[in-house]
Amino acid sequence: MREFLVEITTTVPEGTGQDEIDERRAAEAVRARELAASGRLARLWRPVGELRSIGVWRAADEAELHEKVLGTLPLRPWMTLTVTALQPHPNDPGPDRADGTP
Repeated sequence: MREFLVEITTTVPEGTGQDEIDERRAAEAVRARELAASGRLARLWRPVGELRSIGVWRAADEAELHEKVLGTLPLRPWMTLTVTALQPHPNDPGPDRADGTP
């Protein structure tokens, strides 16, 4: 699976009732846990003082990311996305180093 950096800004449409907002947010939390458990959502952050999210997501390709992963989020109709495909860097100190060393 490939990894993608996804920046998400969610804007609730004017006139949306609080009940709908609360229901979608609750459903979003459930779906995020499901995607994390399946390995599709690797990490998720919110920059300090901002309402956008930044995450590392996994899918076979960008089409699958949009259709079968991000497209399943209950808040997706209200989201603006910026997607950047990632590839391993040879100097990455993380656990998946290209040279196999820890």
